[in-house]
Amino acid sequence: MRAGKEQWIEDLPRSRMIYPDTFLEKIRYWFWRFYTPFHPYLRDLSTTTRVIRHKGRQNFLLGKLNPAHSTREFVSHLVNQGFANHFVAWKDTDELVSLRRPDGFRRQYHVRIFTDGEVRGHYEYTPEYKPIQHLFQTGFEERTDDFKKMLQDWVVPAR
Repeated sequence: MRAGKEQWIEDLPRSRMIYPDTFLEKIRYWFWRFYTPFHPYLRDLSTTTRVIRHKGRQNFLLGKLNPAHSTREFVSHLVNQGFANHFVAWKDTDELVSLRRPDGFRRQYHVRIFTDGEVRGHYEYTPEYKPIQHLFQTGFEERTDDFKKMLQDWVVPAR
């Protein structure tokens, strides 16, 4: 277990890619099936050694966790909505958990929950489909209405 994480977070289901249709996407799929277990270590090494710099929190604030619910209950709700732990992602400042719900092989919904109860989310290319665009946050979309339907009253919307 990595330092600072609660066991229930470590035990979350791992996100799985949707199997693609095209030959090139199938090659990408198999590369990422091999690479994904190594990604957290390479990501952490590259940010610790400052080869790549990543600080702060990404855009797209959705709101704060409703105080009537615990973070664990909220994450359970998201898992029931098809979200799973997303290991191929940056770690934002004070991030507690990062979850994604694939929308086919090419796109995904991505939600981050922070230690202060803040919830952020966006719709984006999957890193497996377009890794460079994903890295540089090209094609990120707000999709607030989609997130409102998924999050319901679990999150108090940002003003």
